[in-house]
Amino acid sequence: MLAEFAAPVSDSRFIIENFEPAYLQLQRKDLLQQRVKTALHELEDCCACPRNCHVNRLRNERKVCHTGRHAVVSSAFAHFGEEDCLRGWRGSGTIFFGLCNLRCVFCQNWDISQQRDGQECNAGEIADLMLALQTQGCHNINFVTPEHVAPQVVEAVAAAVPRGLRLPIVYNTSAYDALPSLRLMDGIVDIYMPDFKFWRKETARQLGKAKDYPERARSAIEEMYRQVGVLRMGKDGLARRGVLVRHLVMPGMIDETRAICEWLAKNLSADTYLNLMNQYRPQFQVAEFAKYAAINRRPKRQEIAQSVQAARESGLWRLDARR
Repeated sequence: MLAEFAAPVSDSRFIIENFEPAYLQLQRKDLLQQRVKTALHELEDCCACPRNCHVNRLRNERKVCHTGRHAVVSSAFAHFGEEDCLRGWRGSGTIFFGLCNLRCVFCQNWDISQQRDGQECNAGEIADLMLALQTQGCHNINFVTPEHVAPQVVEAVAAAVPRGLRLPIVYNTSAYDALPSLRLMDGIVDIYMPDFKFWRKETARQLGKAKDYPERARSAIEEMYRQVGVLRMGKDGLARRGVLVRHLVMPGMIDETRAICEWLAKNLSADTYLNLMNQYRPQFQVAEFAKYAAINRRPKRQEIAQSVQAARESGLWRLDARR
């Protein structure tokens, strides 16, 4: 059992008894393959993410995300660096998708998000990876950066379930997601883990090259919450279903952190599980260009403390600020 997590096991509001992955209900109703058909239709005139490129990815046409018919997988392994309630004692079964629909100038994974580093995998091959991670004993399947390959995720889950997949699905996203893609995930994803990055349009435009990010993220996170609600655990302390929000604390941007926390408490719930991540460091393009000088440093201890205080003042209490 995990030694510590945000919601004590004695609080029955956040405990799930007799859990089973959501997709099993779709399988019993013979709806998984219909969901695949809908997902693939989305690729014909691609609006799988808010970039709305309108290319036919079934014909391998590519645009902003540089991804065609099949998803690029950069790695798949048991990850022990995730939140305690995901990694547990046997790891979170992460599948990192290559490329991205954002252009964050500080990206710490820029070598795979901004460059083509990995192998194209069809649905059966991704299903193989999922089942291998399950065999290794991982507690969940954790799709990292799935925003631009949501249809391929549906296709892969549908291929893995008849072959014995029984782990919770984690959708680990930047929150720059299209609502139609998230609706494809309804009944498939158990745990949504969006990273709410920016509050102001100008910040999103400058640092993520997507000025509509804040409004898209708010709409996406509200949809995620509609589907699965607040984060709930098993008695072993492992996450089973719900929304776990991440926010990377940035230097000099405490006002945006405060606004995000206030929005989460007001528009979702004060019971929202929030990880205030403190590992920001200058990466990628930050040190190269003077226009990013304001974020060319680590956050100060005072800023980390202010972010925690802002979250608590907003009413949020299920906080993880250890990473």
